[in-house]
This record gives sequence, structure tokens and C-alpha cells, in this order.
Amino acid sequence: MIAKVCQLSPSDTTILIQTSLIFSAVATLIQLFPIFGKVGSRLPVMMGASFAYVPILMAIGADFGIAAIFGSQLVGSILVIIVGLFIKKIRVLFPPLVTGTVILSIGLSLFPVAIKYMAGGAGSADFGSARNWLVALLTFAIVFYFNYFAKGFLKLSAILNGMVIGYLISLALGMVSFEPVQNAKIVQVITPFHFGLDFQLVPIFTLVVMFIVDAVQAIGQFTATTVGAMDRDATDEELSGGIMGSGFTNFIGSLFGSIPVATFGQNVGLVTVTKVINKYVLVFASVILLIAGFVPKVAALLTTIPYAVIGGATISVFASISMTGIRMIASQEMTPRNTGVVGTALAFGIGVTLSTGSLAGFPTWVTTIFGNSEVILTTLVAVLLNVILKPKKRVALE
Repeated sequence: MIAKVCQLSPSDTTILIQTSLIFSAVATLIQLFPIFGKVGSRLPVMMGASFAYVPILMAIGADFGIAAIFGSQLVGSILVIIVGLFIKKIRVLFPPLVTGTVILSIGLSLFPVAIKYMAGGAGSADFGSARNWLVALLTFAIVFYFNYFAKGFLKLSAILNGMVIGYLISLALGMVSFEPVQNAKIVQVITPFHFGLDFQLVPIFTLVVMFIVDAVQAIGQFTATTVGAMDRDATDEELSGGIMGSGFTNFIGSLFGSIPVATFGQNVGLVTVTKVINKYVLVFASVILLIAGFVPKVAALLTTIPYAVIGGATISVFASISMTGIRMIASQEMTPRNTGVVGTALAFGIGVTLSTGSLAGFPTWVTTIFGNSEVILTTLVAVLLNVILKPKKRVALE
């Protein structure tokens, strides 16, 4: 998705996937075995490229180019490390009501992306064709089946199952070209600054906000892991180390061209269900990612997946993200104050983005920050209203 809006060549797209695979593995290993005993959580969490960043990265990439993504990521990752040091003080700004609202806006902002991919990818010659929709809907149906009717590993791997079967269907329909695989090298070592670094204030501010939101979301993921698999709350040291570990990995990743990595919610569910917290299971998974990352033909193979398959598989993921936000919001009492915070934040965040040209009278940077992504404006309004509107204290009846 990001490679498409940044208009990357097939070889650069392969490199982008390579680096993301490698740093997903690196991030996981740092969480398992903290650097200096501090940078990392020591928890059995799997890290990977996060869909939560996709809307922001696509907006930055379209307006400023891919170098601006990594320049902004470098600055944002430094801030994440600082957030990790002072997480207890910053956490108060992001209660479940605010975090849930932000997560809901992330999911909603991704729906149009999935629909366009199901139709074949905006700008493609066969966009909206019946063949694309057939493959997309079959892929979605397969994911849906495994999600709701299968059990155990088959249920947890529903998205992978859907993509594999959807890929085979699209292959049979002649929708797959293996030219990128044929042109890719067998082994390739990634080098720093391949995509460059571009530091511009507007994309930096935009991505910094998203990094802070993701840091708060990571608290929930780490806590869910310890509660579900270890029957205890996460310690402050685990939360702080986990967030700093994520920031450190994203800092190094920005130099090599890896998009931001974050905790995998699917892994949290797997650990909670199976209670398997052996670190070496995740070490094995990380080694597989590392091997795949250093073999360009594997990354190139991933680029051959048709957009219709990606859209059909990911729309359920985006729906899940949205429902996670709704569940967090619903966990709070729906007082007039709380509904006002949620409703107003979403109204501004989504309303401004959908109303093309509504900020035309402002400087370009205003449109870039607030008009291209629902997430940023929703976050700022939710945080601001949550601080201004103090919850009313209940008065006990005699």
C-alpha cells in the first residue's frame, strides 16, 4: 500500500518488504532479550509492521515522498524512547475512552483502502472488474469461515489461510506475474539510507502524534499478554522497557528503510489462548523472518499477491481494529460527557477528511496535517476534550 502511493519501483518495493521483515524480527528479539537489561520488555510478544500507521504513512508518502516517512520516523522514534521513560505521567492523557476513539478512527480510515484494493487497486487498468471482486470476496469468505467456524491454530491463522487460498485462486485466473521474483537476487544484504531521510516539520508532527498513540496502545497489548498468559498485570519496568524497545528498533529501522513496527495483536490472542510463553518459540519465528528478509526472492514473491487478495483479507482486519476501539469505548460509562468526547472527536476527524477542500483557505501544512488523515484530528480533539471536560463526581445517596 505504501509502496504504491510512493510510486516505488518493483526492486525498491522488494527492499521495503525485506527491511520490514528483518526489523520485525529484530524488534521481537529486543523485546525478548532487552538491550542493557532495560530496552525491551522480556515479554513473549511478536512485533511486526503495523496497519495502524498505514493511513498516516500513505498521506506522508503521497505528499512528501518516502524519504520524509523515514525522516519523520527517526524523530518520532526518539520521542517514543522518551515516552517510555516517562510513561506513567503521559499515560493519564490517554484513558481507554480516548485510546478507543483513536483506534476506532484508525479502523474507519482504513476501510476505503481495503475497498479500493478489493476492486483491484486505484489506478489499475481493471479497477472495479468482476474478476477482482470475485477473488476479493472469495478471499474474504475464506477468512470469515476460518475466523468464525474453525478452532485453534486454523482460527488464529485465518488471514494467512485466506491469503494463501485467494492467491491460488488468482493464480488460476491468470492474475499473478512472477517477473519480480525472476528479477530479484537470491541473497541481498540491506544497506542504510537506501531511501534517504527527509526532515520536514509537517510530516514529523503528524507521525509523532501517531507514535504516541501507538505507545499507549502498546501498554494495552503488553498488559493483555501478562494478564492472559501469566495471570498478572504488567510491571512499570516491562511497560517502559517495551516502549523503549519499540522506539529503539524504529530508530534503527528508519535508517535502513523499515516502516514502523509495533506489537501484533494476533500474537497476544495466540499467547492468551495457548499459554505458550516459551521465548524460544518466538526466537524461531524471528529467525524465519530474518532468513526471509535476507532472501529478496521471498520478499519479491510477496509483491506478486494481487491487490484483490490483499483487500479481501485485510478488510476483516480493519473491521477488527474498529471493533477493538468500540469495545474500549463501551468499557466506559456512556455519560453525556463521554459520548460528547467520542462523538465530537470522530465528527471533526472524519468530517474534515471527507469534506475535500474544507481547509482550502488555510496554509498547505494545515491541510496536510488535519485534512489528509482522520487519525490526527480525532486524536487531538479527543485528548483536548478529555482534559477540558472533567468527569462529574458521583454524590453518594444517604
